[in-house]
Amino acid sequence: MNKQIYPLLVAQFLSAFADNAILFTVIALVMQSATQQAWYIPALQSVFLVAPVVLAPWVGVFADNHPKARVLFIANLVKALGTGLLLLDVEPLIAYCIVGAGAAIYGPAKYGILPELAGDDSLLVKANSWIEGSTILAILSGMMVGAKVADQSIFWALVGTIVMFSLSAVMTLFLPTTQTQHKTDGWKILQFAHQMRRFFTTPRSRFSMLGASLFWATAATLRVIIVVWAPLVLSLKNATEISELTLFLALGIIVGSIVVPLLIPLNRLRRARIPAYLMALFIVGLSLTDSIWPARFTLLLIGVMGGMFIVPVNAALQDLGQQSIGSGRAVALQGFFENGVMLLAVGSYTYATAQNADPILSILVLGILVFIATFWVSINLPDNSRNAAELKK
Repeated sequence: MNKQIYPLLVAQFLSAFADNAILFTVIALVMQSATQQAWYIPALQSVFLVAPVVLAPWVGVFADNHPKARVLFIANLVKALGTGLLLLDVEPLIAYCIVGAGAAIYGPAKYGILPELAGDDSLLVKANSWIEGSTILAILSGMMVGAKVADQSIFWALVGTIVMFSLSAVMTLFLPTTQTQHKTDGWKILQFAHQMRRFFTTPRSRFSMLGASLFWATAATLRVIIVVWAPLVLSLKNATEISELTLFLALGIIVGSIVVPLLIPLNRLRRARIPAYLMALFIVGLSLTDSIWPARFTLLLIGVMGGMFIVPVNAALQDLGQQSIGSGRAVALQGFFENGVMLLAVGSYTYATAQNADPILSILVLGILVFIATFWVSINLPDNSRNAAELKK
C-alpha cells in the first residue's frame, strides 16, 4: 500500500471523530432541553442531509478540478465553522446544516483520492477497508467521547470538536496535491444529469450506486430510531448510554470491513447482496429484542453485515468513476443518491415520529423495507462485469 495513504487515514479519523462527537453533542443538547419535541432529533439528521443533495452537481466537479488534499482542507474548515455557530447559540438546525455542507464537500475528495493513492485495482478494496476501518474506529471513539463530554459540558464538547476538525485540516496538508483533470464547460446541473444517465446504463454501476444509498439510508434511519427506541424499550436515560449501545453497531462494521476483502473482491461484486439480505433479517430481529445484551449482539451482527456490504460497493463505484467521469464526480453522484435516499428515509421517520409512531414497529418496517430494496437493487447484477469501458462510450 502506498505510504501516502497514512496521512489520509489520520485526517479521516480526526474528521469522522469530530463528525460523531458533534452529532452526540447535539443529541445531548436536545435531550437536556425540556422544550424540544421528539421529532427534533430526526429533523437535525434531515437538515444535515440537505446540503449534500443540493450541492451534489458542484462538489464532485470541485474535487476533480482541484487537488483533492486542498478540498479536504477546505471541507474541514467549513465543518469547524458550523460547529462554531453552535458554540455561538445559533439555531442548531441552521448550524448543523452548515456542518452538512462541509461533509458534502469532504466526501467526493475523500473517496476520490483513494484510487490515486492505492495505485491499482487490486489494492482499492484494501484501501477502502482501511478507510472504513479508520472511520468506524473514529465513530466508536467520537460518539463515546462526545457523548460523555457533552453530558458534562456542551461548551467543552463543541470546543473539542472544533479542535479535531482543525487538526484534520492540518493533516491534509501532508497529502500529495496531484489532480486528475476532468474539466468540462457548460451547465453543471446538465452535466450532472448526463453523468447520472451514464452510471445507470449498466447493472454493475447501478447496483453500486443504489446499494451504497441503501446502506447509508438504513444506517441513518436506524441510528435516529435507536435514540427513541432505547429509552422506551431498554430504559436508557442519556446520550452516553445511547452511544454505548450504538458502539456495537459501529464495532460490527469494523469487523465486516476487515474480513470482506478476502470474501468479496471486485470481480465477485454479486456476493455483496448476501450480507445485505442478512442485515435486513437482523434488523427485523432487533425489533423483537427487549433487553440490553440481545440488543447489543443483534446490533453487532447488523454492523458486520453492513460492513461486508458497503466496502466492495464503494470500491466498485470508485473504480468505475476513476476510469470514466472522474472519481470525485462519481462520489458526488453517489453522495447525491445516498443523501437523497437518507433524506427521504429520515424525513419519513421524522413525520412518523411527529404522528407518534411506535419505534418498535418502525424498526420492524425498516428491516422489511431493506430486504425488499436489496432484492430490487440486485436485479440483473452480473457475476463478472467490469463495465468501465461501456461507461466511457
